[in-house]
Amino acid sequence: MRIHLFAVLVALAVPVAAHAQSADLVLCDRVAADPSDPDKPADVKGVSEIAASDVATAIKFCKQAASSSRRAMFALGRAYAANRQTAEAIAAWRKAADKGSSAAMVELGVAYGTGSGVARDEPQARKLFEKAAQAGNPRGVSNLAALGNAGGGMPADPAQARTLLGKAAETNAEAQYQLGLMLANGNGGEKDDVAARALFEKAAAQNHPGALERMGAFAEGGRGGPKDKDAAKAYYERAAALGDEDAKKALERLRCPYAIKDKQGKLVTTLCF
Repeated sequence: MRIHLFAVLVALAVPVAAHAQSADLVLCDRVAADPSDPDKPADVKGVSEIAASDVATAIKFCKQAASSSRRAMFALGRAYAANRQTAEAIAAWRKAADKGSSAAMVELGVAYGTGSGVARDEPQARKLFEKAAQAGNPRGVSNLAALGNAGGGMPADPAQARTLLGKAAETNAEAQYQLGLMLANGNGGEKDDVAARALFEKAAAQNHPGALERMGAFAEGGRGGPKDKDAAKAYYERAAALGDEDAKKALERLRCPYAIKDKQGKLVTTLCF
């Protein structure tokens, strides 16, 4: 009798566990979950890009799960974006952000920062990134810092940006790169080439193009560590292969290091090897 009762209890427990996550949400996660979404359960792998063949499935099941899941609402926005339905994507991300999705806040921030689907509004982008960063979203932190680092500017609160980036840099390559830039330039605190180089090296190991280029520059100039022209060239080559324009220029400079100028100081030609 005890065995029979135990079997009944196990049988009753299964539907309860299954109801913890709807079938619609499971299917939505499978084809549209973002690997970087903090809301994503650890056992959900996610996809960096939604496959074209999965877009219709993603829209169908994420839409059905979205009424009760902000994660699904965010994923629905991703599916719409993959289907070039920008207005629908923005609307879905707004709803998800209103429910507290930091991943949706980041996507909205990117939209405002680039003027994609909405009027460009950098203050609004900054506000969204700040809110996502305060929620602990690594992309929110790194994008917030990037707003300041782009074009030589500075975040609204450089010291706070450093602190937030320090937390995100434990796991996020972009945060490592952005914090490295702040340390290298002395933004938000003391300048520290050694720490900056260590962060660039960590991000470069994850094939971050900007960090690879910075590692090349630091190795070429001996900043924060040993001077090594061979290593510099190798870093530049890896960055250039990933499309980094500064690295391509650096490689050309290494190839043609001597500039011949006329009496007025104008460049006549370069000597290449």
